Amino acid sequence: MALPGSLRRQPANRGLVSHCTHHHIVVFLLTFFSYSLLHASRKTFSNVKVSISSQWTPSCLNSTAPELRPYELWNSSHLFPNAEEATLFLGTLDTIFLFSYAVGLFVSGIVGDRLNLRWVLSFGMCSSALVVFFFGTLTEWLHFYNKWFYCCLWVVNGLLQSTGWPCVVAVMGNWFGKAGRGFVFGLWSACASVGNILGAFLASCVLKYGYEYAFLVTASVQFAGGVIVFFGLLTSPKEVGLPELGADEDISVEEDANRPLMGSDDADDDDRNYSIQAADTDNQPQAIGFFQACCLPGVVLYSLAYACLKLVNYSFFFWLPFYLSNNFGWKEAEADQLSIWYDVGGIIGGTIQGLISDVLQKRAPVLAISLLFAVGSLFGYSRSPNSKPINAVIMTITGFFIGGPSNMISSAISADLGRQDLVKGSSEALATVTGIVDGTGSIGAAVGQYLVSLIQENLGWMWVFYFFILMTSSTILFISPLIVREIKLLLHERRLRMLAE
Repeated sequence: MALPGSLRRQPANRGLVSHCTHHHIVVFLLTFFSYSLLHASRKTFSNVKVSISSQWTPSCLNSTAPELRPYELWNSSHLFPNAEEATLFLGTLDTIFLFSYAVGLFVSGIVGDRLNLRWVLSFGMCSSALVVFFFGTLTEWLHFYNKWFYCCLWVVNGLLQSTGWPCVVAVMGNWFGKAGRGFVFGLWSACASVGNILGAFLASCVLKYGYEYAFLVTASVQFAGGVIVFFGLLTSPKEVGLPELGADEDISVEEDANRPLMGSDDADDDDRNYSIQAADTDNQPQAIGFFQACCLPGVVLYSLAYACLKLVNYSFFFWLPFYLSNNFGWKEAEADQLSIWYDVGGIIGGTIQGLISDVLQKRAPVLAISLLFAVGSLFGYSRSPNSKPINAVIMTITGFFIGGPSNMISSAISADLGRQDLVKGSSEALATVTGIVDGTGSIGAAVGQYLVSLIQENLGWMWVFYFFILMTSSTILFISPLIVREIKLLLHERRLRMLAE
């Protein structure tokens, strides 16, 4: 008895290996490290918050020290009277950055589908590097401290950094098809975590010279990366004469492997013939509109779910070094290095969970199981003792179950959503859909950063973790319709296989 096409599972990496060229490897590495450098510059800010807070508040004098007069002159360069207000402003800067980043993502996705992805990405990297240099290095060298100036720079930085993710996901989606996408994108989405590790490493190495040098180093490396991307990145296979994805559908062994997971397996043939693109499309498809992309199946649900999950993930990203230093009294450089283990867990989690989702050809059930374990790991980490080895182990486990699903939604699932049957695999939808998913996630993360600072100040760190548990549970709730649907499909496929044996 012949099995339906949707049940004939192909090896996840078969089509991938047969079509992998050196161009694929170069694209993988360039997009990987370009976004890593963007994240490294963001991580620098979170890693030097203690030093910035100290610089922005008056110096503590012991009772035997001579009184420094005039008081107004001595404290004229300080923005805040105490560390609590400085900490609240740092949280406000995180919120400002993420809100502008979210708005920029919605715009950058549309722009990326209409302009050359290489130009947009390179411009964003180089311009953002200059803003980071002005924010953290030039202002300190000139001893210029102004809250409104910092806010304006961070708004611009958020808008410029938003060009990164939609562009790199779209380029990867152009080069890597459905075959093994979960594994490839799971491995590739470690770029954010690698960037966090790189940023933490660079910051901890030069922090003893002053926090301004941490910004200087990461900004310089990011600017150089933008130049390399401009001259070296190939945005699609057609630039070197290779067939685009979907152009060789006559290869039957890949026919099922290249079908997006987001398409309905039990859809009627008439439904499959429908497309946002015209029936007689040209070789160059037109980019779909913003509202058309929002109406694609799964986009809204995954966007809302990612808003909750990115809130938790980015709270660890922005506040983990500060939490370790503030809660346990560890040195800032030691806290920076220890926070790396959260990203290590995210790298492993994204890769393994992506591979499992390739084998199952379903994403939502894998996410659900990981997020259920994430709730338990968050509860355990909130009660971690004052021990660096134990803290690192629990932190890695937490990163595995939170960072892994976050990487999957922002990369592999976004690529699935942007290559549904309704757009006939058009690459012109990828950046727009990615911008919607990541933009909505960034709005949630932006609100979360301000809430974290408020909750911590008024209720303490334990209530911050309770808040994280609530948001993780909400993530599961939003994708529950997709979880139920995909589990039903898995059970249906299993029954058909049993009948075929």
